[in-house]
Amino acid sequence: MAISTERGQTDQGSRIFLAGASGVIGQRLIPLLVQAGHVVGGMTRSSSKVGLLRDLGAEPTLCDVFDREALIQAVRDFTPDVVLNELTDLPDDVAQIGALAELNARIRTEGTQNLIEAARRSASPKILTQSVAWQLPDGPDAQAVAELERAVLAEGGVVLRYGQFYGPGTYNEQQIPAEPRVSIDRAAELTVKALDEPTGVVVITD
Repeated sequence: MAISTERGQTDQGSRIFLAGASGVIGQRLIPLLVQAGHVVGGMTRSSSKVGLLRDLGAEPTLCDVFDREALIQAVRDFTPDVVLNELTDLPDDVAQIGALAELNARIRTEGTQNLIEAARRSASPKILTQSVAWQLPDGPDAQAVAELERAVLAEGGVVLRYGQFYGPGTYNEQQIPAEPRVSIDRAAELTVKALDEPTGVVVITD
C-alpha cells in the first residue's frame, strides 16, 4: 500500500456515506467501519438490498446516483463527514466487461460528479473514490478513470487505486489474477486505513 507521509485524521465516530454499499467491497466495508466506531449510511439503488445493508450495520439509503437531486437530498439528510465512493456498474459475466464498458464509464464520470456536487451541498465532506491500479486500454473506461481521478483530486479528495480483486464474490474466486492485485478482504481493511490519508492517490494492492 503506497501512502503519503503527511497524514490527516478521521475521528472515530465519523459519519460515512458509502455509495455502492451493496457491492462486493461495500458489503465487507460496512462491518469494518462500524467496528471502527463509524456510523455508515449505505446507499443502494436496489430495494432488495436494503435489508442486507441494515443487517450488516448500515443505515440504508435507497437512491440512484444518476438521480442528482435525490442524491443531493440523501447526502444532506445523512450529513456525512466522509463520502466513500465504491460505485461500479459491472456485468455478472466477466466476458461482457468490454462490451458494456460505457455503463461503468458513466457511473465513474456522471455518478462521481453527482456525488461531488452532493458533497459540496452538504458542508463538503472528505471524498474517497474507487479507481484502478492497472493501465486500462484506450477507450471509454480509461477516459472515465482519468476524468474521475482529476475531479476527485480537484476537490481535495483521495483516489483509491485498487489492484484486481480476488476472493469470494469477485471475478477471481478460483484463481489469483495478475499483478497488481489485492484480496477483497485485504482491500476492505486497507480502505478503512485510507480514511486518514490526505488528498492524493493511495494504491491498494497485496
